[in-house]
Amino acid sequence: MRAESQSAPPKTAAPQSLVFFTVVVLVVAALGSGAVLFFFDPAKHGFYPICLFHSLTGLNCPGCGATRAAYQLLHGHLLRALQDNALFVLTLTALTAQSAWFVMQKIRNRPGAFIVSPIMLWALLVTVFVFTVLRNLPAFAWLSP
Repeated sequence: MRAESQSAPPKTAAPQSLVFFTVVVLVVAALGSGAVLFFFDPAKHGFYPICLFHSLTGLNCPGCGATRAAYQLLHGHLLRALQDNALFVLTLTALTAQSAWFVMQKIRNRPGAFIVSPIMLWALLVTVFVFTVLRNLPAFAWLSP
């Protein structure tokens, strides 16, 4: 009896037209969402989603205040955005830097990928947990929105 060799199937790549379409849809969605957020203050309009964790427990989750922080960032109020949700603003800054690096790698035709080490993921998880606990303590009320 002869054993058949098993080979991996060939790698397939998405067609360029699909990649372009996906990028266009994502950009249009981001611009549309940004426009809604720019023109409608989350503190004054009630059509934004509510935080279920906060409504059930009365405690602030790590995302509480992120929509208001994004609104403040779109209007150029960095300090107010940091008061609404500092973790969101700092994470957004890190993601922006990582995205800029990724785009520069692609422009230079160098391999680039969003590679995050397990240590960084654990550090982020611990940071989110500590931030959540601290913002719910009376001594750190300044971290709450």
